[in-house]
Amino acid sequence: QVQLVESGGGLVQPGGSLRLSCAASGFAFSAYVMSWYRQAPGKERELVATITRIGGSTNYADSVKGRFTISRDNAKNTVYLQMNSLKPEDTAVYYCKADNAWGVAYWGQGTQVTVSS
Repeated sequence: QVQLVESGGGLVQPGGSLRLSCAASGFAFSAYVMSWYRQAPGKERELVATITRIGGSTNYADSVKGRFTISRDNAKNTVYLQMNSLKPEDTAVYYCKADNAWGVAYWGQGTQVTVSS
């Protein structure tokens, strides 16, 4: 059974930090490119960050460059998103996604991040 389970979300003040985790099971994690997406109320889901299969390359949305860091631990089947200098506009549900080279994709259920004073 394929599962992607996000955790680490919550309420944080502007300027604060959170670390999201996404634990994978039921598929060959190291064969998948991993990404974090987010969806704010009333907005479309957007790509936040991507990391290649062995972590050799990462990409970020312009809105989070320099503040967010994606990483992965293939031994633990887990991908992370370290979020620093959080802003109210970062408030959203954050999802992790797994993609392989054959077009197979899996999504997690999401974790809420709220940035507010």
